[in-house]
Amino acid sequence: MKKDVNHYCNHHQHRSILSFILIQITIIAAVAAPFSDQSSSVPDYGDALSKSLLYFESQRSGRLPHGQRVNWRHHSALLDGLEQGVDLVGGYYDAGDNVKFGLPMAFTITMLSWGVIEYGDDMAAAGEYHHALEAIKWGTDYFVKAHTSPNVLWVQVGDGDTDHYCWQRPEDMATSRRAYKVDEKNPGSEVAGETAAAMAAASIVFRRTNPHYAHLLLQHAQQLFEFGDKYRGRYHESVKAAKGFYPSTSGYNDELLWAALWLYKATTNQTYLNYALQNAHHFGGATWAVKEFSWDIKYAGLQLLLLRDETTRHDNHSRNILETYRSKAEYYLCANLNKNVGNDNVQLTPGGLIYIRQWNNLQYASSAAFLLTVYSDHLRSTNRRLSCSAGGHVDPSEILGFVRSQVDYVLGKNPAGTSYLVGYGKRYPQRVHHRDPNPNVLVGAVVGGPDEKDRFRDVRENHMQTEACTYNTAALVGVFARLNRLEEEEDDPFDEYSSSTIASM
Repeated sequence: MKKDVNHYCNHHQHRSILSFILIQITIIAAVAAPFSDQSSSVPDYGDALSKSLLYFESQRSGRLPHGQRVNWRHHSALLDGLEQGVDLVGGYYDAGDNVKFGLPMAFTITMLSWGVIEYGDDMAAAGEYHHALEAIKWGTDYFVKAHTSPNVLWVQVGDGDTDHYCWQRPEDMATSRRAYKVDEKNPGSEVAGETAAAMAAASIVFRRTNPHYAHLLLQHAQQLFEFGDKYRGRYHESVKAAKGFYPSTSGYNDELLWAALWLYKATTNQTYLNYALQNAHHFGGATWAVKEFSWDIKYAGLQLLLLRDETTRHDNHSRNILETYRSKAEYYLCANLNKNVGNDNVQLTPGGLIYIRQWNNLQYASSAAFLLTVYSDHLRSTNRRLSCSAGGHVDPSEILGFVRSQVDYVLGKNPAGTSYLVGYGKRYPQRVHHRDPNPNVLVGAVVGGPDEKDRFRDVRENHMQTEACTYNTAALVGVFARLNRLEEEEDDPFDEYSSSTIASM
């Protein structure tokens, strides 16, 4: 029987009225208060790092720990999975709604883990290493629960359609908490592969501090990869409730390659590397040249993982495949730097921001900033430069300078003079598309951001620009840590990358 949505919403109508009044008061104050231009201020990457990790505590679902720092968030969704006889309490809400979507949640944890793997020492120096590990473990603890048997993974809790009818905080919600799974008869290779990647990457993170837990995560990762590979199928065809929100447009081949490479990184087992080499062309790893990296399309990330592998350790055939992977990774990097010939570059806004599409564009700028940072450090450590078709050779310092231009844009050095990291600086979005009223500032959230002409409408219903997602912020955590360390170094490597460089692109 179809449940009456109004029944769910009206149950908490008095709370909604109170929230509405608070929102109106805050909106009036926000409109009346003059904002100072922060485009000329010096970015504080350490503060941005601290705030970005705080955001994940705002997105927590389940029974919150005693050390919870975001004190306006309380226990929620404590009966998740009860109808299906499984404990699915915990995990993260993906954005401004109260649904737990497995695919973007797993990508969030993969990116947080990768950030710690690359820049954990920088996070420790800033006093944020423990918080980073807590953010990762909140996700992986949930994945351990959700992977109830080798070939069963629970991949969603809540119904997006019903949830979007009711504008309620997770503590107050009374909408459907139906849980959805993938299994042998209803496969979901994308979400199985991404969850395997997340747990494999996290196993590397916890290897030193919690080896038993790291081993547990690795076991789950290996089982999930085998499940996703053996029983292949697109997850949104098995879980129809995900199709309208997180459909997989690229298919599952990239997630399978992505998972195999993270398992290779976690185990050094040659079998996983061979999988990526043997399926390079059939799965698109060595043939897809892309300009974006996201929760849906993993090719650029996996190509970069392989690009850093030393080709001298392989036979001629394997080296040739690795070089093909390398060329595709460098295409992505050069496209985002605007160093490819012709139209093979990403668009930049007049203010210099990477622009892929109007819906939540900052996710693409954030992920590009991370991949470019990682590769810049790789070039620096190997004393090499990036070769692009239109720009000749690009030095690591120039790449990192471009990264800084993207991050600084997010932090307020942009035509609007506003930070798109909520809670950072003197001016930031006041009407985030989120279930919590304005008095609860969603500190550390990265919103969708401006349009192709650097315009931004700070309106709650403008979810293309004002909704924040966990994967937006996750990609920037490592970058903030890296740039914070650079700020403490005596020499500034960014002098050669001026605003005129951006303008000439």
